[in-house]
Amino acid sequence: MKKRLLSLTLLATFGWCMASGPTQQASTKSAQAFAPIPVNSIFRPVQANGTADDALASGRVVAGMYPPATHAGKHWRIAFLFPHMKDPYWAGVAYGVISEAKRLGVAVDILPASGYDDLHGQLQKMDEAIAAKYDAIVVSPISMTANNLSIAKARAAGIPVLELANDSRSDELALKVTTSLRSMGMEATRWAIRDAQQRGLKTINIALLPGPMGAGWVKGEVDGARIAAQDSPIEVNILDIRYGDSERALQAQLTGRILSKHGARLDYILGCTGCAPAALGPIKAAKLDDKIRVVAFDLTGEIAQLIRSKEISAAADTKGVSQARVAINAAVNLLEGRAKEQPHTILVKLGMLDQQNLANYPFDTSIAPEGYRPQLSYDPAKE
Repeated sequence: MKKRLLSLTLLATFGWCMASGPTQQASTKSAQAFAPIPVNSIFRPVQANGTADDALASGRVVAGMYPPATHAGKHWRIAFLFPHMKDPYWAGVAYGVISEAKRLGVAVDILPASGYDDLHGQLQKMDEAIAAKYDAIVVSPISMTANNLSIAKARAAGIPVLELANDSRSDELALKVTTSLRSMGMEATRWAIRDAQQRGLKTINIALLPGPMGAGWVKGEVDGARIAAQDSPIEVNILDIRYGDSERALQAQLTGRILSKHGARLDYILGCTGCAPAALGPIKAAKLDDKIRVVAFDLTGEIAQLIRSKEISAAADTKGVSQARVAINAAVNLLEGRAKEQPHTILVKLGMLDQQNLANYPFDTSIAPEGYRPQLSYDPAKE
């Protein structure tokens, strides 16, 4: 039995005791343990200064299940640096962080910048976290490379830095926890292609609203969409790509510009978590909602509701809550010295939501509970 349980983990070398099963080892008075999370763990050597997808192509990949860590032996202090808290995706990630902090018995502070145009603010938050001597820092970088010096600065100060969700090309990270961002773009585009085939279409025209240029997840969306279009059994034409912060008013403007240029030629618009819902108003105003179908690159509670109402057709799902759970558990395991061999990257496996699986989808792995109000700090010493 013990051997079978160990096979559910990433590797026995992680050193997490599974003999009593994941439910027993992680149960606390404050929160219920999550179910083990399907992941791919990537071990060195990997491509230098590469993305998570580069690591996937170059490293040793081990498929497995990431289990809940045991309660921390110390009240570690961990800082989480988010790009912003302006859309439901980051509310879901915050939920994953805070709920696990309560279960693990560690202190956390979520320190958001004001948006993807606020790199200076995020770098300042990193300086503040270093000065405050947190035991670990988990950063969701605004930039693929511009955060690198600050990550190196934290490491030089003896503070391990983990990456969450947004990708980075830093080689100073203790661990990356994300998903295949290229696969996110591929799966959303492949859904549109399958849908088009079911409708009997031989060629389709699509436009992309991927988010702010320079963010790692945006590049992944675009690269993945291009790969899926190139490999498609039907002709796929990417007519337009409009970059910009995920703020709703801006994304509605970008959608309007796409429609002004391409109008009824379009069959699908693919957009990020803030972008896809923002596209609906301009599409309806142009009376093209019976022509253009919207697919989201990722999933939030709002997007799930819009799929339920059939306003958005489908969404890829990077499992934001699961990513947050893995990141804080990995940080605690690292601080407690439990890992004998640390992977370079842990990729949480993607999901895909549409009308076909809406009734039985595991939303607790992706989005915060309905009515959840984001909490940015937790300290077990104050309980």
